[in-house]
Amino acid sequence: MKKYQLYTLVFYTLIIIGLVMIYSASMIWAQYKTGNEYYYLLRQLIFVVIGTIVFIISLNIPINKLKKYANHIFISSIILLILVLIPFIGIVRGGARSWIGFGDFSVQPAELVKITIIIFTAKVLANNPQMMRNNKDFYLYLLIIVFVFGLILLQPDFGTGAVLVLSVLFMLFIGGVQYKNIIIGGILAAIGVVLMIITAPYRLERILSYLDPWSDPLGSGFQIIQSLYAISPSGLFGYGLFSSKQKYYYLPEPQNDFIFAIICEELGIIGGVIVILLFATLIYIGYKLSKSCKDLFSSYLSFGFTSLLLIQVFINVAVVIGLIPVTGVTLPFISYGGSSLVISMFMMGIIVNIMKNGEKDLDFEYKNEKKLKNFKLPFLTKFYKKDTNK
Repeated sequence: MKKYQLYTLVFYTLIIIGLVMIYSASMIWAQYKTGNEYYYLLRQLIFVVIGTIVFIISLNIPINKLKKYANHIFISSIILLILVLIPFIGIVRGGARSWIGFGDFSVQPAELVKITIIIFTAKVLANNPQMMRNNKDFYLYLLIIVFVFGLILLQPDFGTGAVLVLSVLFMLFIGGVQYKNIIIGGILAAIGVVLMIITAPYRLERILSYLDPWSDPLGSGFQIIQSLYAISPSGLFGYGLFSSKQKYYYLPEPQNDFIFAIICEELGIIGGVIVILLFATLIYIGYKLSKSCKDLFSSYLSFGFTSLLLIQVFINVAVVIGLIPVTGVTLPFISYGGSSLVISMFMMGIIVNIMKNGEKDLDFEYKNEKKLKNFKLPFLTKFYKKDTNK
């Protein structure tokens, strides 16, 4: 089996697991809200069909065209991000003005911006290999990131903003950013976090509930407590598929951000580990691709998309098991949500595109490790030894 076929098989396996678990997690809540226990499952199936169409389209997008129009794509997504903040255009759900659309079918511009800023950053770094060594260029680019993060924070959607910023910082790091700028950026980020907590008391409540959920068990600590109740007694094999107890109105809307808790409750530690291993497979192949590409833009692009996947999975699982405060980040391919799924499938399509057409269009080689001398990501080359015995 070729690598792109394995990659496609793995993420479609995650989608299938997601469909099964969305039905299991949402059946009680859906019956209560809509009178149809299949409501969320059927909607997610529609999104899978749309996502598959998007995936097929992305397989046939010339990578050089994506690079050529990266600026236009990024600016268009920023315009949508601004439009969502305008009353009567942006739709408010759960206290956040994050959607544009009609009725129940809508899209989240912030989800789109997560991938457009990676495409834009990949182009900037590929065209300016020494950019991260120039303090002026680095801080100018940092202003762009802060501007985008600020727009997302106005919705407010801190979780998506954090994922976006961390993904870009990963790319800047392997792009050769100076360590002093990393330290300065970290200090500025810490100051920014403090200011955000001061200006929005609910964020402080989340931090306090993270430190001690039982200080407010019926309020800010309720969700994480119910998540831990789902995971802790499940054992190796769980209660069995469709046998969750926490989905009976204990864990709020379990088909969304906390679906991993239901996976662990029903399928046990074994089920949770299998899901994590499937994600780890995607991440491993994605990073291997990024170091094998001869084309610098494709290297940064595959690295950025893979880092985005890694960060989302890490944050979601860490929240569910109580390692970090609640952020509202979904589990890719598995959590219920159309915008997240379709955008993720586009991202996978681009990676498979690079993988599938690599030898023809991007001239990279998987089998001959001596080709690693062509790998140009400035930072990571230090960590890979060239095997000259093959």
